[in-house]
Amino acid sequence: MLRSPTFLLERLHQAGLADVDTVEPATGGLAALAGIATRRDASPVFVKAFVEAPADDVFVAEAEGLAALRELGGLSTPEVILADGDLLVLSVLRPRPPSETFWEQFAHALARLHLGTTQPRFGWHRDNWLGRRRQVNTWNDDGFAFFAQHRLLRWLGQPRVEAALDAGDRAALERLCDRLPELLPDRPACLTHGDLWAQNVLATPGGQPAVIDPAVSYTWAEVDLAHLWTTAPPPEAQRFFAVYAELTGLDRDWPVRMPILQLRQHLAVLAQFDDDWGAADQIRATLAPFRPRT
Repeated sequence: MLRSPTFLLERLHQAGLADVDTVEPATGGLAALAGIATRRDASPVFVKAFVEAPADDVFVAEAEGLAALRELGGLSTPEVILADGDLLVLSVLRPRPPSETFWEQFAHALARLHLGTTQPRFGWHRDNWLGRRRQVNTWNDDGFAFFAQHRLLRWLGQPRVEAALDAGDRAALERLCDRLPELLPDRPACLTHGDLWAQNVLATPGGQPAVIDPAVSYTWAEVDLAHLWTTAPPPEAQRFFAVYAELTGLDRDWPVRMPILQLRQHLAVLAQFDDDWGAADQIRATLAPFRPRT
């Protein structure tokens, strides 16, 4: 990571942004190197790159996801300045303000996205990326089958997941997948951000909520809600959940479903990082009622 500013500066110059003088490292991201680049002839930009990209479509897919959230769902996103196989360059957003009003505004924005983009099919017209792993988005008319196959069971072959979960855990995950129609309501698909933890919620220069780092697809709205709910949002965000529930007509049992939906993200973290931030323990706790009886 110490070489990231030099590495990013070189990538920017190679891409034709010759007026970039310096790059300061940015914090918060986990999969790629990122920084804020100062330019002589234009405003600063945010830049992101991989030392070794997992594929040449990572940033193109991310830029497309930002455009979809903005154009189809009305969410604010950064402007895409450049997106190619090596580099993603965006306009700079602000840190979000620590206020309940900001999170109430975001509840309205996310509700508009979810309520205004419903459709019967689950998936997306192309695969995209969740961190350094491909997110498979093959269309499916059955939301339970889509979530089981492409959001949960797909992680079982990953080496870190195989090492962390025993045979009983894996059998429990398969059993949970079989029972998804009993455990979750049958809801339509809608456009989702797909990686909506609190670090991916920022603010526009005018202070309005904006989002970054999507892994979009059409799936259940509660996938986005679960990610925020279970990844330690700040105290001022608590009003967000009440407002979102009121706007979308969520039943009172929605918090009970969050650990099941968040299995997808915990499995993704476990698969990609040596430090799983407690993901393995969370997975085992959620799967415990589904383990085979001995």
